[in-house]
Amino acid sequence: MSVDVVEVREPARAASLRAVWPAILGLAVVFLVEMLDNSVLNVALPTIARELNASTTALQWITSGYSLLFGGLMIAFGAIADRYGTRKMMLIGLTLFALANLAVLVVSTPGQLIAVRAAIGVTAAMTAPGTMALCFRLFDQENLLMRATSLIVTVGLVGMAVGPTVGGLILQVLPWQTLLVMNVPIAVLAIGCIRFGIPADDPAHRNRSPLDLPGALLGTVTIILALWTATLAVEEGWSEAAPWLAGAGAVLAAVAFVVRERRTAHPMFDFKLLKRPAVSASLAYEAALGLGMAVIGFTVTLQLQLVWGWSPAQAALGNLPQVVVMLAMGPFVEKFVDKLGTHRAGVLGASSFLLGLLIYGVLGRQGYMWIAIALALTAAGMRVVATIAGVTVMRGLPEDQTSIGAAMSDTSQEIAGSVGMAVTGTIVAAALGGSLITVGVSPAGIHTFENAVTTATLVLTALCAGLIVWAARRSAKATETAA
Repeated sequence: MSVDVVEVREPARAASLRAVWPAILGLAVVFLVEMLDNSVLNVALPTIARELNASTTALQWITSGYSLLFGGLMIAFGAIADRYGTRKMMLIGLTLFALANLAVLVVSTPGQLIAVRAAIGVTAAMTAPGTMALCFRLFDQENLLMRATSLIVTVGLVGMAVGPTVGGLILQVLPWQTLLVMNVPIAVLAIGCIRFGIPADDPAHRNRSPLDLPGALLGTVTIILALWTATLAVEEGWSEAAPWLAGAGAVLAAVAFVVRERRTAHPMFDFKLLKRPAVSASLAYEAALGLGMAVIGFTVTLQLQLVWGWSPAQAALGNLPQVVVMLAMGPFVEKFVDKLGTHRAGVLGASSFLLGLLIYGVLGRQGYMWIAIALALTAAGMRVVATIAGVTVMRGLPEDQTSIGAAMSDTSQEIAGSVGMAVTGTIVAAALGGSLITVGVSPAGIHTFENAVTTATLVLTALCAGLIVWAARRSAKATETAA
């Protein structure tokens, strides 16, 4: 008796970006929507307040409710995607995301809008871990993966930079609901591109360990409380009890999460993976980017409008150096990394980012030229580092944990960004002791605000430098190990 052995072949990986352009387009627009969805609505908050008669507290929850759930649930959904299919989770998430955004058409109260934003945050968290994980699935060649990641990251970062401007222009001619409804056709486009452009999930590459539900719950609570602590610190200040209570809750939940993951037979995430130099270096680089972009993103617009009297449109144009450099760097990132190697390219990119922050902190008050230089340097550094970190963390993880790895990368930047906002907001509020609107009324107010911005920028630059030095050392170790 003979037995026929059928060889099962994996789908061939792409030999060029052009061969899988629908997939790249779908993943890029998913990342774009994730970057846009919070900032683009901020410009509509005054309009929303008038039309829905929303209180200040309601407006805060309209924005922070999305951020808390989006940041808090990414790791949990990443773990689920690794077990049940990354592509399947992405398609389900995009479908629900479109329906959640469409629901804004029936909103008539602030509470209903908060519920819609919460639903959007949950569904966005379902899609986020799959962006880099599915991109990783398309290519074997390192240079193609680097090129595709660079393209996706650029689309997202440029979208984040121009989002408020685009939102403001739309509000001139269309109702504020349009800012959410426009996500529906984008989601439909992404569904089509991913459905037909990316191979179906292979059961052989799934994580077969049981899902650790208690661990997922503790991890989610930890991240949500950490993000909420930063939000409360900015909104209410450290003189109130709420930020301290939320922070204590985050610490307790984090301790419980670590204890649970170390003791359970099937942890949601194996902490031993953090000992891999490539993984820990990438997460540290991502956190540094989050910290630095928080301070420069928050204070540049305030400096231009409140101190120098620029209009909102002029201030939006003032951020163009970021966008221009991100786009211009695109064709050169891959060549830069190929010539210098991942480690040295990452160090130089991070150094450019730090130099931009330092120039802004020390010289930004002297004139717009220095702000433009700072924006250009931080954008160039971020373009390189974000691409390298995105690829490296995926290469450093087992194939059945790529979704949760991508989620950890996004979450590290999200939490670091919230910490950066909390530090910046605390320092500026402590210095001014009043409303930001009155900053430009007197020379003393301007001087106080500029000193606070300098202090906040230098503090966060120092924290970024510490993370980058540690990341560079881990990256060097990863390079030695690979050699």
